[in-house]
Amino acid sequence: MQAKTPAAPRLSRVRALVTGGTGRVGSAIAARLREVGWSVVAAGRADGDLGVAATAHALVERAADELGGLDLVVNAASDGFEPRAVEDISEADWERALGATTKGSFFVTQAAAPHLRAARGLVVMIEDVAAYQPWPSFAPHCAAKAAQAMLTRVLARALAPEVRVCGVAPGPVAVPAEQEERRAAETLLGRVGAPEDVAEAVLYLAGAEFVTGASLLVDGGRLLQTTRLGEA
Repeated sequence: MQAKTPAAPRLSRVRALVTGGTGRVGSAIAARLREVGWSVVAAGRADGDLGVAATAHALVERAADELGGLDLVVNAASDGFEPRAVEDISEADWERALGATTKGSFFVTQAAAPHLRAARGLVVMIEDVAAYQPWPSFAPHCAAKAAQAMLTRVLARALAPEVRVCGVAPGPVAVPAEQEERRAAETLLGRVGAPEDVAEAVLYLAGAEFVTGASLLVDGGRLLQTTRLGEA
């Protein structure tokens, strides 16, 4: 009779660092985690440029010291989501897009890895459906999010088996009121979502202990809605 493989230790579910934790999506994630009993450090712009390795490492060490370790890191920091014609995109636009989103996600995870290995923890990348769709007016953002989505898979391999790395790719979940009707028509469900939908996905992944290297779409079917408005 074959011996059973010992079960992996369960995630402690108590200590989390959320970058971008003062934005609409990040703050919803932090609030939901606190609601179910987690201790959370929610970092924002005041904590510095996470695209700089030293700043990212300092934030992680401060959070780990404050919380007594880390069980979860949510990389929700992002910048550079501004419409620009391809002809008008500057080097500064690229630096903003790639900084917190891509470099920040990597450097924060790099610094957190020893803490997460000790806790058999989890990293969640807050991606975007823009990683999988070409939006000409948001070229740097699409490219940065595509790179971040690849980091989800690269880091899942690099940090296994102790650390799981997953992604959540939101669609229209933080939409200005004046855009809701138009953005709702872009989804299969015919409505926009909310930042709380992303928070629920993060909470699900925290308990989904046989899931790693995968990205969960929270987009109301936006990625599948290929019919242009006005077409049959």
